[in-house]
Amino acid sequence: MKKDNKKGGKPTEPQHIEASQETGNKQDAPQKSCETTDESETDAAATQCEEQRLAELQESLNKLNDQHLRMLAEYDNYRKRTLQEKSDLIKNGGERVLKELLPIVDDFELAVKHARESKSEEDPIIEGLLLIYNKLIGYLEKQGVVRIEATGAPFDDNLHEAVAMIPAPTPEQKGQVIDCVRTGYMLHDKVLRHAHVVVGN
Repeated sequence: MKKDNKKGGKPTEPQHIEASQETGNKQDAPQKSCETTDESETDAAATQCEEQRLAELQESLNKLNDQHLRMLAEYDNYRKRTLQEKSDLIKNGGERVLKELLPIVDDFELAVKHARESKSEEDPIIEGLLLIYNKLIGYLEKQGVVRIEATGAPFDDNLHEAVAMIPAPTPEQKGQVIDCVRTGYMLHDKVLRHAHVVVGN
């Protein structure tokens, strides 16, 4: 009887173990699917994070590039402005000195005019005055100072300053310079002194 019980009890143990293994396998299966779902969500979140980071880097790069271009433009403008200022300084640097010489030129012209009225052209005084006057005019021309032609020209307020207006002798002289009271001068392309003129009305 004892042997039969032993033999009869053996087959029941493997069945219980197999049942336990099957139950265990069924319980493990859902856990694997859950892990797979978590990994997919993690990958999607990582991809989204990388895309956001890439967008931030691209925006930062665009800002830096824009700042760089602005700095280049500002530097180029500064360089051009500095070169222009240097050019103007070299070109018109002696403007004040040259302008102060103009009254001396006026005095020479007046002296030569009165000397010619009272003496002949062969007089040594007139020759001396003309020699100094021509040297002075030659020096001014080398520095870029030239006369403003006024008499007979149309009145231009950029070049002329009207000190008087008189009836025009002829209709054609209306609005034109009839006489120049004081000579005007240009320094290169800039008015050094306006010409004082009489205009026909």
